[in-house]
Amino acid sequence: MSVPQHFLPGQETGPHAEAAPAPRRWWALAALVASMLVLGFDTTILNVALPTMAAQLGADSGQQQWIADAYLVVFAALMLPAGLLGDRFGRRRMLITGLAVFLAGSLLGTVVGSPGPVIAARAVMGVGAALVMPLALSVLPSLFGPEERTRAVGAISAASALGLPLGPLIGGRLLDHFWWGSVFLVNVPLVLAGIVCCAFLLPETSDPASPEVDAPSTALTVTGLGALVYGVIEGPARGWTDPLVLGVLGASAVLLGCLVLRERGRSRPMLDLRLLRDRGFLWNCVAATLVTLVLSGLMFILPQYLQAVLRYDAFATGVRMLPMMAGLIVAAKGSGPLVARTGPRPVVTGGLLVLAAAALLGSTTEASDGYGTTALWLSVAGVGFGFAVVPAMDAALGTLPRERAGSGSGLLLTVRQFGGALGIAVLGSLLAGAYTDRLDVSHLPAPAASAAEKSVVAAHLVADRVGDAQLAASADAAYVHGMGLALLVCGIAALAAATLVAAFLPNPRPVRPVRGDATRPAALQHRPR
Repeated sequence: MSVPQHFLPGQETGPHAEAAPAPRRWWALAALVASMLVLGFDTTILNVALPTMAAQLGADSGQQQWIADAYLVVFAALMLPAGLLGDRFGRRRMLITGLAVFLAGSLLGTVVGSPGPVIAARAVMGVGAALVMPLALSVLPSLFGPEERTRAVGAISAASALGLPLGPLIGGRLLDHFWWGSVFLVNVPLVLAGIVCCAFLLPETSDPASPEVDAPSTALTVTGLGALVYGVIEGPARGWTDPLVLGVLGASAVLLGCLVLRERGRSRPMLDLRLLRDRGFLWNCVAATLVTLVLSGLMFILPQYLQAVLRYDAFATGVRMLPMMAGLIVAAKGSGPLVARTGPRPVVTGGLLVLAAAALLGSTTEASDGYGTTALWLSVAGVGFGFAVVPAMDAALGTLPRERAGSGSGLLLTVRQFGGALGIAVLGSLLAGAYTDRLDVSHLPAPAASAAEKSVVAAHLVADRVGDAQLAASADAAYVHGMGLALLVCGIAALAAATLVAAFLPNPRPVRPVRGDATRPAALQHRPR
């Protein structure tokens, strides 16, 4: 397959222009991989830093969730309008703009000194990431045919996955020698490298015929998703019957309902829900979203377990998260040949089943267990992640006609990214509620008890200060109980998703396009099975 001419620098013509030389698309992919590496790196470096930030900034469990979720909520909420801005004004131009905004947020994170401004810095970074992610994927169906697209999606996924183990390792080393703000500062050279790669290697592309960014729909998306995550995070602390929690969750339902009604009534919607009528797109979205939900939740829960309960330092925590990342990278690379033989349905279903097995095994963890048990189920979880998410995303993109690639990839990434935010909110809230219920603070004075209930890190700080071994043991047991409950929910959800995917997901088999037919929509180059 060759690249349409509108993917050459300075060209912004229609989707059926004559093809450009084939090597051009691989240079473009290199620039996209550089951009995705930045996002993958930043995701995990902060999660490893959260226990340190909790100790140095006094951030409680809810504030830690918002430090992680502010990035993801803004990321998910702005992804659709950001993708459309790239379609209309140039994807390379907006991609570089996104990296520049991400750079500004990283610099802001290095100079603030309390949880609130850190949350704000993370939100700014989410704005930048929202411009980067959809634009990186929206060009793939036009740049690559069905056979090559799996390799392209795998390369981008591998870049994100490569950033995941690098984040904890480098972040851990920084935290062992510098202050917590160094985990933001280290983003600067990576972002600058990404900007240079995009400027010199990525051709300019655009689609002036794409729908305009709709301000009311954007506002409904941001406020609706933000209210939902806020309600889920605050529920365990305030109580699910608290008027504020109920009011926020109710407002979220109204706002998101208004968004659906508004978009359904538009001839050219920003949020094209008609794409969900395609069973392949719908169920691949479900699978990719669930995997992202579980992965994001685990990346929030696991560092606190390794640092607070097993007592590893930040760098050692990063090293001990490598089994999951190794499994993810290996499986992501090996999923392509399997999909070529069997189609995506058995591979995605198998990945979800492996993920369920890993989560259920992890849910049996006891406070007295060592790292060996954790390494085992982490390795299995990584394999499940890799075999589920790459085929699901590739198959979802493969169902899209080329003229709807931008809106379709934006919808896929919005749902998937919001799944990540919801994973942190739901699993983090479940963990926080179980931890508070199980923690024994009956022998402590009220101020110390209140401090210990904020997080397992805070409980250990109190225990070390007053020499209370009983409190430390209770905090460990309470945290492991909450982690096991969260993993049990993950396992049950993965089993349910595997059953639904096996029953309802179509199983397209890639076929070679007829010579001269490279401009056909990718969805028409698959034969359903």
